[in-house]
Amino acid sequence: MAEQADRARRESYLQAMQVDVWLARDRHAPGLPDSTADAGPAAPAARPSHGARSAHGGEREFASLEALGAAVADCHLCALADGRTQTVFGTGDPGARCMIIGEAPGAEEDRRGEPFVGRAGQLLNAMLRAIGLTREGVYIANIVKCRPPKNRDPKPEEMVACAPYLRCQIALVQPRVIVAVGRVAAQHLVGSTVPIGRMRGQSYVYENAEEGTRIPLVVTYHPAYLLRSPLEKRKAWQDLKRVRELLEACE
Repeated sequence: MAEQADRARRESYLQAMQVDVWLARDRHAPGLPDSTADAGPAAPAARPSHGARSAHGGEREFASLEALGAAVADCHLCALADGRTQTVFGTGDPGARCMIIGEAPGAEEDRRGEPFVGRAGQLLNAMLRAIGLTREGVYIANIVKCRPPKNRDPKPEEMVACAPYLRCQIALVQPRVIVAVGRVAAQHLVGSTVPIGRMRGQSYVYENAEEGTRIPLVVTYHPAYLLRSPLEKRKAWQDLKRVRELLEACE
């Protein structure tokens, strides 16, 4: 009975994503991994005892997300600081196994100080629930912490200025899997200019030599793009199943 209830719950979330449920039912229940899939790279090293180095002040280190967030709130390393309402640092479980990384805050995120809100945030929540995760159980952040004007893509120098903050967030959270949502986030984290349609479905690893971390990284479409292109949700579902496989391999 519990298994049937769990299957019904996941089917409801897939329907909320407007993904045909039968796509995942030929061999497995929705959200469960294919037993023939590659388990992916090994789990990352143990959580470091000290915070990662930040660009704010150059030599400063942070032992907690709270301390890092306070430094980010006072950051003026790039021009984005001049137009922000507030920084959008991150939200969720500070010890999450899965970390979601997008590109930049939008207007509503800038107003509320929280990443992935509005319709795109609601779809992201449904995507997470489809593989048995919750918004509160993952950690969500962006490549840059301030909203670019008119929601344009972050400039290279803006991403470079914010990069140490993101590296520090990853080092403090120490997720088992990272999900890069959208072209900008995927290309930045992977260090590639390949279109996202060709990036997704491939195996990547986030590496930080200084921290000694190697974390499996999954590329998928941004929820805002999926709202505009609903037919691509089927491909996103395949990416989500890959995330589930990697998480189960780490258990």
